[in-house]
Amino acid sequence: MTTNGLIGAKNIQADSYVTLHYRITVLNGPAAGTVFIDTYPMRPATLQLGVGQWSPGLEAPLLGLAEGQEASFEVEADEAYGSRNPALVQWVSKEQVHENASPDARFKPGDAVEFIAPTGQRYTGVLKQWENDHALIDFNHPLAGATIRLDVKILGIL
Repeated sequence: MTTNGLIGAKNIQADSYVTLHYRITVLNGPAAGTVFIDTYPMRPATLQLGVGQWSPGLEAPLLGLAEGQEASFEVEADEAYGSRNPALVQWVSKEQVHENASPDARFKPGDAVEFIAPTGQRYTGVLKQWENDHALIDFNHPLAGATIRLDVKILGIL
């Protein structure tokens, strides 16, 4: 971890609202070196800690950081987005894929596909392949199994 903080500034608590820039870089596997998301060239993000917007393993390194502080953390897969779960890679019927999509939707491997459960909850998976009347969908988080580097710049704390 490297930090560059300001003395006397407000610090992040477990239930803080935080406005920040952040960058997530994949550190292992075939995607090593890939930047997954980078808000620095865009609008900053705002999140409330402790309500599940980020995993506890991503929130924990933020605790105690001050407004204006920049920091970088390496977060292991189990603490970030968890391990890959082979049970979350499932065959579904093409009919199910098309029932949950707009009528003009066309999918190819690598595309995100959204499904709506009977409870109304939405699930997104990545289409891995088409085969006959079925599609192989990976419902793991795209960063599951990845060790990441989280770079942050804290802009505001409430």
